Amino acid sequence: MDKPSSRQKPPRAHILAARAFEALDRFLHVEAASGIVLLLAALFALAWANSPAAESYHHLWHMPFSIGLGDFVFQRPLHFWINDALMTVFFLVVGMEIRREMHEGALKDLRQAALPIAAALGGVAVPALVYLALNPSGPGASGWAVPTATDIAFAVGVLALLGRSIPGNIRVFLLALAIIDDIIAVLIIAFFYSGGLDYGGFFIAAAGIVLILGLQGLGIGSALAYVAPGALLWFGLLMTGAHPTLAGVVLGLMTPVRPLRLGEAPADLLARTVQALTGRGGTADPHHMAAPLRQIRRAQREMLPPVTRVQMALHPWVAFGIMPLFALANAGVSIGGVDLSDPAPQGVMLAIGIALVLGKPVGVVGVSWLMVRLGLCRLPPGVTWGGIVLIGLLAGIGFTMSIFIAMLAFGDASLLGAAKLGVLLGSVIAAVAGLSWGVLVVRKAG
Repeated sequence: MDKPSSRQKPPRAHILAARAFEALDRFLHVEAASGIVLLLAALFALAWANSPAAESYHHLWHMPFSIGLGDFVFQRPLHFWINDALMTVFFLVVGMEIRREMHEGALKDLRQAALPIAAALGGVAVPALVYLALNPSGPGASGWAVPTATDIAFAVGVLALLGRSIPGNIRVFLLALAIIDDIIAVLIIAFFYSGGLDYGGFFIAAAGIVLILGLQGLGIGSALAYVAPGALLWFGLLMTGAHPTLAGVVLGLMTPVRPLRLGEAPADLLARTVQALTGRGGTADPHHMAAPLRQIRRAQREMLPPVTRVQMALHPWVAFGIMPLFALANAGVSIGGVDLSDPAPQGVMLAIGIALVLGKPVGVVGVSWLMVRLGLCRLPPGVTWGGIVLIGLLAGIGFTMSIFIAMLAFGDASLLGAAKLGVLLGSVIAAVAGLSWGVLVVRKAG
């Protein structure tokens, strides 16, 4: 008599659920998808803030939210928890991206990174100069840094819409430029948009860093173990007056780029432990299986370096949760609340829009041309000057980072609203211009 098979067909509901999760996973890893979700969140915020229910929009983000333990209660508006707490996770991913690129990517070789670095510097300096030329003084002058930033997710998402016909080195160049752009944006926030510093908070921040280094020295690989010292670092920076989201960048740059040493290769440990488990058959004592299963989880975790593993785990939450939530909470500008007949708000909006749409590509392309012309750099293989123009146009998509800096630059509600409008309009025009130019480049290449 035939022995019945131990393999049974799973229920149809399980099969359908597995297919649905596979489709969702594929969607979450489509680069263009995160940009589209971000844009939809911003459009929804705009529509909500200019609808009859506009009061509920503003009331929601000013709703107090508190955490406490015993007599200690920390209460802030919901807007604070999104912009100052959740966005720390966004900056953590940015920091890890910078760390990874410095270790094994486009920023590893200075000669290879020289052209993107120069292009990024041009893409920061020229928009700032354009803005200051249009707003040389007065209350609007403090927004000079708003058009200097590039939104990585949005820019790369728009590039992905152009398909595989775009050479891969264009994407690498754009990523490198945007990452360098983020480094500069972080430095600008730290040096120009942090309040008067209370140096007492640095001792708390330093204690968080020491704890992180101690955990790394002990070989603690679980990301959850670093939440408490990371929170200590965040709270310390908040106390200093520096923007607390910078804690995310510090944590990202401290994330190890190599897996823990386990005594043997993770793949070998995994294979040996699985073989030992399967050799015991189905009658193994569950208590005796706990240690091997723990070894399997540890080996599985250390198959990838922490900087890659944590970034991959956080990316969907940041791209499809935190960034759309940030856009929803901050892109809702009441058009009627911005008096564009007033020269100050009008000047801020126009200066930001012009700096993003014209200043960014002029800075990126102009400095790149100068570096190549002087013989200091060469264009990457497969990248033409048409591709550099495409990169310059897409670099004008400021969005997340530009809105973030605008909120630090302007305390006046009218100027802040005008700045957000300038960022939104400039980013949309830059995205449309980049898509249009990209189609022309693809057709020429074809």
